[in-house]
Amino acid sequence: MSRRIEIVEVGPRDGLQNEKTLLEVGQKLEMIHRLEAAGAKRMEVVSFVNPKRVPQMAGAEEIMAALPHKAGRSRIGLVLNMRGWERCLDAGCDEANVVVCASDGFGIRNQGANVDEQVTAMAHIVGARRPHDPPISVTVSVAFGCPFEGEVPEERVVQIVEAAAKAGVAEIALADTIGVADPWMVRRRVELAKKAAGDIPLRLHFHDTRNTGLANAYAGVEAGVDILDASVGGLGGCPFAPNATGNIGTEDLVYMLERAGFETGYDLDQLIEIGNWASDLLGKKVASSVGKAGGFPRAQPMPVAVP
Repeated sequence: MSRRIEIVEVGPRDGLQNEKTLLEVGQKLEMIHRLEAAGAKRMEVVSFVNPKRVPQMAGAEEIMAALPHKAGRSRIGLVLNMRGWERCLDAGCDEANVVVCASDGFGIRNQGANVDEQVTAMAHIVGARRPHDPPISVTVSVAFGCPFEGEVPEERVVQIVEAAAKAGVAEIALADTIGVADPWMVRRRVELAKKAAGDIPLRLHFHDTRNTGLANAYAGVEAGVDILDASVGGLGGCPFAPNATGNIGTEDLVYMLERAGFETGYDLDQLIEIGNWASDLLGKKVASSVGKAGGFPRAQPMPVAVP
């Protein structure tokens, strides 16, 4: 296959935000540099949230100050409100990713606002963007299920996608924040989101809480999505979602896609090394399957008998 799948690395942000061990700014920067050397072109590197609520994300401005703009690289900052957008601009991020939760219960716990209030805030942020400001994407969180309200109606997800498209965002992501989706649900919601988004590209973000992450990624690719999030080592989770575990591992996703003939631009061996290194820093075993097993080895030539 010649089709290329873009993988947005989210390890330095989503991968670290739920960990008990707090990494120093220098350690986070080393992680970012290693991932870029392994092929990451787009990466969520910081989150502009209150460090008192999410101490793992402290040091966002310091990190961005140490990451000068570089051609072919896009460093993304997560934004929840207008204050976060202003910090993102001041810090010099290449992109902003605004989160809108698809349930009131999760939205109030995650960012202190219900769905309608978040949609309004998103529209205000996009409306405040000037032509020279970084592009804005929107992630629809808990788009496949909420830990507090249960099933999330597909109609609500479509309404949020329509609002984001109307606002004029550059990209829209559907996130399975707590890992409850199945491949058939993914296909259905991708089809609906495509109609609602028009020409705006879709991205998918899966957690592997119930061991369906890669199956859901496969369903998304088969449904025509070319952009997927992943976290090296399978790190991740949400501080405000009970029992939510990590994202699909970047090395797992790269292995699956490249084994099938897709192009990702990542170096699998380097990813495996980074995932294990980062997991060691955090005092835990690597969660990704390929991180444990390694890639599939190339066949070795049979020895030739000498007469």
